[in-house]
Amino acid sequence: MAEYFAHPTAVIDQGCTIGSGTKVWHFCHLMPGCVIGNNCILGQNVMVAPGVRLGNNVKVQNNVSLYSGVVCEDDVFIGPSAVFTNVINPRSHVNRKEEFKQTIVGKGASIGANATIVCGVNIGQYAFVGAGAVVTKDVLPYSLVKGNPARHAGWYSENGHKLTFDNKNIAVCPETGQKYKLEKNNLKKL
Repeated sequence: MAEYFAHPTAVIDQGCTIGSGTKVWHFCHLMPGCVIGNNCILGQNVMVAPGVRLGNNVKVQNNVSLYSGVVCEDDVFIGPSAVFTNVINPRSHVNRKEEFKQTIVGKGASIGANATIVCGVNIGQYAFVGAGAVVTKDVLPYSLVKGNPARHAGWYSENGHKLTFDNKNIAVCPETGQKYKLEKNNLKKL
């Protein structure tokens, strides 16, 4: 008996690794060599390509394609219809499979609906990518980015609250009481 749930319409190719407690919903396609962690949720119509790695407790909403080169650490959230790329200069008539670039989404990061993530970037831990943003460069940990191209627009706590800083550049998460300090455009947990 499987330790994960797969809807009958899901296609799971041989050679996938799927962790315990994971749910794979309607019309998903998991390709050989992908690795899905424990307690993940893959919404309707999600495609996971060979070599993609998802950590534990990753939530991928409907209509997302995760192409070769995408790595998501634990606790990542990917909103509906978010887009990942894996080649900088694709052409139909040119095979560029040897040029796939890796994209790393750090622990606890959230990517909003319809965001586009250009390959080769790193999205830092607990970062927020706003809905519809086009990410063309690395995103700092705890940073909110939005727009096209995506630009820094604030800082967020690990629990997803906008941080407001005092005159000593200290902020407190209103939910957890966790303190953060902003130094030289880097946010650190105290």
